[in-house]
Amino acid sequence: MSITLKPEYLKRYKDIAMLFVKYGRTDLVTSSGLDAALGEDPKVLTDSDNPEVETKAEELTADLEAMGPIYVKIGQVLSSRSDLLPAAYTKALAKLQDNISPFSFGEVEKIVEEELGVRLSKAFSEFEATPLATASLGQVHHARMRTTADGRPGRDVVVKVQRPNMREELNTDLGALQDITEFLDEHTEMGKRQHFVQMLAEFRKNLARELDYRQESRNLIEIGNNLKEFDRIVIPKPVEDYTTSRVLTMDFVTGKKITSLGPLAHLDLDGKTLADDLFKAYLQQILVDGVFHADPHPGNIFITDDGKLGLLDMGMIGRISQAIQEKLLRLLLAISESRSDQATEIALKIGDRVEGLEQELNYNDFQRNITELINAQVGASVETIQVGKIILDFSQICSENGLRMPSELTMLAKCLLNLDDIGRALDPEFDPNAAIRAHAYEIMQRRMIKDATPGNIFAAAIEAKEFVQELPGRVNKVLDILATNHFKIQVDAIAEETLIEGFQKVSNRITTGLILAALIIGASMLMHVQTAFTMFGYPGLAIICFLAAAGGGFWLVISIAMTDRASRQKKRPH
Repeated sequence: MSITLKPEYLKRYKDIAMLFVKYGRTDLVTSSGLDAALGEDPKVLTDSDNPEVETKAEELTADLEAMGPIYVKIGQVLSSRSDLLPAAYTKALAKLQDNISPFSFGEVEKIVEEELGVRLSKAFSEFEATPLATASLGQVHHARMRTTADGRPGRDVVVKVQRPNMREELNTDLGALQDITEFLDEHTEMGKRQHFVQMLAEFRKNLARELDYRQESRNLIEIGNNLKEFDRIVIPKPVEDYTTSRVLTMDFVTGKKITSLGPLAHLDLDGKTLADDLFKAYLQQILVDGVFHADPHPGNIFITDDGKLGLLDMGMIGRISQAIQEKLLRLLLAISESRSDQATEIALKIGDRVEGLEQELNYNDFQRNITELINAQVGASVETIQVGKIILDFSQICSENGLRMPSELTMLAKCLLNLDDIGRALDPEFDPNAAIRAHAYEIMQRRMIKDATPGNIFAAAIEAKEFVQELPGRVNKVLDILATNHFKIQVDAIAEETLIEGFQKVSNRITTGLILAALIIGASMLMHVQTAFTMFGYPGLAIICFLAAAGGGFWLVISIAMTDRASRQKKRPH
């Protein structure tokens, strides 16, 4: 297919085409027909033209921010995809997490009043005009609720307000991206490997959930309940009466970003315990609960005033099925213990072969690449080990070999990549591999306890009861068959008649060949015997034997050719 230049998408086509041209993907622009949307022929800049790769990466970050919220979200997703972009770009795009321009307080006031149905001054006794933080979809303001009817002081909260006209902008942007991803999947090798349409569908689904702040409120409650046993981890509780699809009100968590802590602050902080608890909490979310905070970048994790960890922004969460959970746990253990053979086998089980690629999966090359990746971390210093980066590289190797990994693996890699950095910010000697091995046994115990629900136990009891009830009858039936000599074993093997027929053909041809050979040898011996009967001046009997052998040989060749041809036609499907 070719991209249809719909009028409402024309501006976005041009913006995206300019990105492709500016950052070196002119082959995609030309082949897709996007050059028709360009008003001029811009200078093409590539990494070879501009040695300042970091500068270009910063430019891409600025360009995505200028294009709007959805492209900021795409940049955030790409910041964890080292299999698609060089390290300089992923590092620059990571800054999109908290460097977003705010929108005006007037718009904030209008949205809050429309959503809550009351004036801002009636809902809150205080509401700061300057936002505490800004993001691609919204921004948060510190506020205080009014004194309650029984005289209790108002609750200290933050109010998250969605950017104006978000849904209309996103619908247009997603429509343009849908056309482009369909083209890439159909006409490019990378599209066939990465399946961009599927990635966009997953992105659209996650974005729809993020746009509904009521869903984020439910996420805060669910993950808060799952992690309630972690005393050092704080998750704010939502104020449900002050929450709508575009406004979210929740507890105000006071503290500082992890990245803003100085050397003196670390002296009073139990960083080793906090890093271990944080990693353990995420392993439980991913491998036991099946629902996890999927965006733990430094801007979303605070050090509270009492030395705890506050997890913020639950708009983006991941969900993992039980079947995938078990395989991911095995994969994490295989990688952390440098068992490349097992990691390769798990990849083949959870990955899907990409149809339509030119090359086939070469198992030996695939295993060698995985082995090189995992062995590279053996003996690496604690400061350089990055489990999230290893899993991203693992996914990239799978993709290069035509094996598409489930989206859950990418989300896990991004999550662990952020946790690696946060863990070392808390404790420079934090070893994620050691943490995985240390908590693996406890995680397995928790999984077994979770599976031992009354429903599962009841289902297993019913199956056991049916087995015990039917066992005597089945045993009696087997014994009766044995006693009456009616016991039979069916073996699905080669058909005996076909096998015997084949042997007969071979033996007949060998016998015929031996007879013809005997005739030729006999004729040769008779050539030396002088007789009155001659043919062509030679002993007649010898000539007759030669002619018989020649005729028999000719007939044998014709018979073999005809038989083989008939056999091939019989096997050919109709």
